[in-house]
Amino acid sequence: MKILVLNSGSSSQKACLYEIGETLPEHPRACLWEGRVEFGERIAAVTVKNSLGVVQKEQIPASSREQVVKHLLSTLSAEKVGAVTSVSEIDAVGHRVVHGGPHFEEPVIITREVRSAINSVSALAPLHIRAEVEGMELVEAFLGPIPQMAVFDTGFHRQMPLEAATYPGPYEWFENGIRRYGFHGINHQYCAARAAQLLNKDPKSLKVISCHLGNGCSVAAIHGGRSIDTTMGFTPLDGLMMGTRSGSVDPGILIYLMRKGQLDSEQMDRMLNRESGLFGISGFSGDMREILAAVPRGNERAKLAFDMFVHRLRIAIGGMAAVLGGVDSLVFTAGVGENSSEVRAAVCNPLGFLGIRLDSELNLRPSLDADISVADSRVRILVIRAEEDWAIATECWKLARVGAKRQRQMSGQEVLSPAHLSLAKLSSKVADTA
Repeated sequence: MKILVLNSGSSSQKACLYEIGETLPEHPRACLWEGRVEFGERIAAVTVKNSLGVVQKEQIPASSREQVVKHLLSTLSAEKVGAVTSVSEIDAVGHRVVHGGPHFEEPVIITREVRSAINSVSALAPLHIRAEVEGMELVEAFLGPIPQMAVFDTGFHRQMPLEAATYPGPYEWFENGIRRYGFHGINHQYCAARAAQLLNKDPKSLKVISCHLGNGCSVAAIHGGRSIDTTMGFTPLDGLMMGTRSGSVDPGILIYLMRKGQLDSEQMDRMLNRESGLFGISGFSGDMREILAAVPRGNERAKLAFDMFVHRLRIAIGGMAAVLGGVDSLVFTAGVGENSSEVRAAVCNPLGFLGIRLDSELNLRPSLDADISVADSRVRILVIRAEEDWAIATECWKLARVGAKRQRQMSGQEVLSPAHLSLAKLSSKVADTA
């Protein structure tokens, strides 16, 4: 089964094509084809790579997101970098959806009603959800009536205990859907399962603190494969200091600024989401690589930005260890987590009292999905490659298996909805494995 995964960001678009056979591999498979778009003000940078290692880079006019993404998808069958003869070979499409709101926990088949429900929570993550829904519509126009599935970043955290999920405002907040939803759930869930594999431990007994550190950052406490708490909240703005996002701040500051400067909601949103975090403190970049490059040159604001980032991350790890009542594994994942030995060292070295002991040599040259703690460290420190797209593809594959089972159980005794009819055709590819 060939599954295309779309991961739509506010200023980027990622896509990967996977092929999964009759059994689900234990470890992630490499993409047959992968593409990425970075949207500039007028130009979109498009990079495509196939399984043979052939890379194609282009810069094209960013006339509209729809046209750029269509161009990206057209390379799936291009002569040099393509992976299929025709896009009709694609069997299903999976979408990462940042916010499921109160409606969704498990992956679902996308119908008109599902798309409408996703749209209804767009105010909680407007730039992301707008791009994600546009992606669904684009697939329908470009690939025709193909099964599409949504996998939700908030889904993994939906079973958090109420004491973690509920904000200490009026209880009416919770009754009206204002609660901690959490994000990066697709990758946090994957990392917890991968940690159990790497450590040869029963996932049901493992206590994991997962640190997803990229432009967006969050920490999750995971016990027995279940999310117990996480730093992001009602929106992806809560929690840790990030690339351009503030993370948690005293809400009284915002009241003060509104009264003093008469800031409206748009100005407040821009300040907290785009002008804060590493960028806001350093004054020049939200990219950890550029921050680290500036520190040896004596840039004091860059050093302050780095120190603040590490300080807040240590606080979060300590808090999650308390919530879990101990920790078996500390995981670093995503761009900064996987690539910054400086961040890992600065975070881990003062945490020896928790049983966290880093091997400094392994930390400098880690391979992905590797243990970088010293032999007698009570807590195993792991660097795990983020595999959101693979996780989405496997959820689509599992959903197709469910469709196959349902198709056999019904045996023509019940009329399937259009969405399930479409899935029933797809499910025949995996019917023998159910």
